[in-house]
Amino acid sequence: MGIWQARYLLLYRLIPAFYYLLRFYLSLLRIRVVDEEILLGCLADCGRVIVAVWHQRFLPTLAYATKFRNFEPIVMISQSRDGELAARLAERFGLVPVRGSSTRGGATALVAILKALKKNQFAVHIVDGPAGPKGIVKPGLISMAQLSGAVILPLFVSVDRAWIMGSWDRFLVPKPFSKVTIELGAPFTVPQDLDPAGNEQFRTEIEKRLSEGYAKADLSSGWDQPL
Repeated sequence: MGIWQARYLLLYRLIPAFYYLLRFYLSLLRIRVVDEEILLGCLADCGRVIVAVWHQRFLPTLAYATKFRNFEPIVMISQSRDGELAARLAERFGLVPVRGSSTRGGATALVAILKALKKNQFAVHIVDGPAGPKGIVKPGLISMAQLSGAVILPLFVSVDRAWIMGSWDRFLVPKPFSKVTIELGAPFTVPQDLDPAGNEQFRTEIEKRLSEGYAKADLSSGWDQPL
């Protein structure tokens, strides 16, 4: 057995323990949700919803997503070996992993997500993952909304205290007992007859809304660290 295989097997067997550890950590965060009625209204009235969030802020989002586990939210996870571990962990939190990314298996993942959205009306999409560039919305988000008829709902996550990881997106890990604010933005509807030029226009508009929304959320929460 190679080094990687041994490491993978060890991590795979540790998933249950890591799940309980992560769940305990998330329980220590003081989460405040703003405008949740927007999401509840969209789930009731719009049929399908895609919640859009940055990779950098996904960890607190995981705590919030468990509240909607009865909807079995869909989430795209990369096809890498590490992605397999993440997918198993996501399942324990009540998420439905769909494997793929914009750089690996993108077309296959899009088909899988569209198929999943026929059964489950709720998806959480990391718009700039899995490898960036940071804060750049990938065009797959627009295609998902256009072909499924789902509305896009921006999700803004801010913290008052956090560790900043050395990853490509400077991933945020809120410190225990820190204040986390999760705010829902206005829904965004993508026309189903959109052409490629329109796709890019909508992509840049959503990217702008997310950037401005996160900046505003960080200002309100008191986060003043360079990101």
